[in-house]
Amino acid sequence: MIPQLLWLLCLMEVTRTTEVEKIERVKTSTWYQAMNLNPSDGHIMDFTTGWVDDVFIGTYADSLTKDYLNRLVWRHPVSYIALVRHQAGEVDAVKVFRFKESDRSLLSRFQAMNPGREIVTEGGPIQESVSNHAQNMVDDPVFSVGGDLAFNWAYSNNGARIVLTGGRLSAANANDDNTQGLGNHFLCNPLTGVASASSKTVWAHEIANIQDSPNPTLVQGTDHGTGSYTSGPVYGNYAIYVSEDATSFPGPGYKLDIEVEVVPKYKFF
Repeated sequence: MIPQLLWLLCLMEVTRTTEVEKIERVKTSTWYQAMNLNPSDGHIMDFTTGWVDDVFIGTYADSLTKDYLNRLVWRHPVSYIALVRHQAGEVDAVKVFRFKESDRSLLSRFQAMNPGREIVTEGGPIQESVSNHAQNMVDDPVFSVGGDLAFNWAYSNNGARIVLTGGRLSAANANDDNTQGLGNHFLCNPLTGVASASSKTVWAHEIANIQDSPNPTLVQGTDHGTGSYTSGPVYGNYAIYVSEDATSFPGPGYKLDIEVEVVPKYKFF
């Protein structure tokens, strides 16, 4: 009887060990915070500031409350990008996209300004999650329009760093001040990312809402120049996360950090 009991105990231990190993083998992927935009923190992250400068902006401690750019993440080749609107670090809405090219960093993509106007993702968002309690969604520059992401949208002497193809995209020669997105500037050279000091004081603006009434332009918050802008409410902070292999992002209510671990929903390869 005793040998049989010992055999049974050994079998139970082997089974338990196997189950633990199975649990430990669940593959996780990591999202890394590349940027945060707060349109009312006193720092204007417009078209000409930060995106191509290869510098660290802000601090880890303030990465979800002020403008922030992590230089190390910005330089790393990535395949997926998540745009996250959040309220004090709590996810309000998120869209996840897959880049057309997986061997490029955000730095290299944003440095490709001439001719710019590059649609960098394909197939639309692979995830879109919005809180039932989210407000100001009608003209949000990311979540009120569909399509893919386009970078460095240059038109005449104006530029927007991140726009969606479902929004208002001005023709290359149209000086209509009517493309809205993240990281904007009127009266600059969008092919080089440079503006004069006087122009930056007047025409820089961080986040512009979707609209068809460019004069005055309705922007979020107070991070804009002295030009013909109307300061509107801040809909939230906008964080950018990137990953080599994460295909899904935690939904509304999730508390963000500079790194986010997930179990990928999809496996493209």
